[in-house]
Parts: sequence; structure tokens; C-alpha cells
Amino acid sequence: MSLRTTHRGLMARLTKICLALLLIAAPLAQPAAAASDPQDVVRSFYGVLLGNMREGRVLGESGRLARLAPVVDRSFDIPAMTRLAIGPSWASLTPAQQQQLIAAFGHYVAATYADQFDTYSGEQLQVTGERPLGAEVVVETRIVKSKGDVTRLDYLLRQDQGGRRISDVYLDGSISQLAVHRSEFHSILRREGVDGLVMALNRKVDLLRNVAKAS
Repeated sequence: MSLRTTHRGLMARLTKICLALLLIAAPLAQPAAAASDPQDVVRSFYGVLLGNMREGRVLGESGRLARLAPVVDRSFDIPAMTRLAIGPSWASLTPAQQQQLIAAFGHYVAATYADQFDTYSGEQLQVTGERPLGAEVVVETRIVKSKGDVTRLDYLLRQDQGGRRISDVYLDGSISQLAVHRSEFHSILRREGVDGLVMALNRKVDLLRNVAKAS
């Protein structure tokens, strides 16, 4: 056997090994890429919402909230949203106060979705596209009720170390939920301070629970 023949055989075996490794590695790389896609972030969140709606009566309000809370923490940038909702006074708060507000606001966001998406009667949660907004991405969605009524919800996603996460929600494509919260929170902070705002957020969660139990 010549040296040239031996070399060709070795190269052929190496090529087969490389191809096999690429085939193994390719599926492993796909989930990480999907997780960073803005539309996939919202689709994943909507998938949990639909599951909650379909099992809403069985889960009850507390069950829906327990299922949603970790998904909200993963899908929403709650620390950044809290900071933006508080506004300039955020910098003057102690780290302990900031953590109090982050926890209360995150709980409130999860409780709101658990209350508003509680039962299923043929609704569709549709991700329809996306558009750039500076360095951010806006994911466009529609909530279509069984009778055909449509509500538009757009999600602003920002890049952080863990990928893209939701940092604001726009009702009808234009009404920023953070802007609404900022106005409300500023008034409460001025009158009652941080403890008053934490109590107000907790009261909102309790009210949502009581309404869910009564319905």
C-alpha cells in the first residue's frame, strides 16, 4: 500500500468523524438560538398562558399564579421594568428597598396575567411579526376572541446577558404599560413612600385574588 493511499484513507475517516460531530452538535445548538429569538420568547410565554386558560378552572387562581410566576421571571425583565416604572427616584433608594419593589412588582405582573387569562373559550394568542425600535425589538401580537373581537398587544424586548426579555407592553400598539405605572407609582411614592407602594402592589394582588374567587 502506498503512502498516498494511506493518506487518502486517513483523510476519508477524518472527514466522516467531522461530519458525525457536526450532526451531533447541530441539534444541541438550536435551542439556544431559539431562546434568543424575540418572537419565540413571546410564543413561549403565550403557550403557558394558553395552558393556564385551558386548565383555568382546575388550577384556580393560586394554581395559575404558581405556574405563571417563574415564567414571568424568565420572560420579563422585571428589575429593569421596576426601575423604569419608579423613575428618577430609583437611584435614591437603598438596595433593600429596590429588592422589595422588584419582588412586589414581579408578583403583581404575574397575578395580573393569572387573573386576565383565567378561562378558555376558543381564544387565539397570535404572534404576527416584529419590528425594530432602535436597539430593541417590538413583537406584534393579537388576541382573537371566539366571536372575532381582536385586541392588539405589542411587546418590547431588550437584550440582556441572558438573551432578549420583555421590558414593556403596549396596549393597542401605543399605550405603554410602564408609562401608566410610572404615573401611578410616582403619586403613591410621593404620598406614602416605598413601604406604601409595596403595600399598594400587594393590595392589588389580593384584590385580583378576591375577584377570582368570587367569579
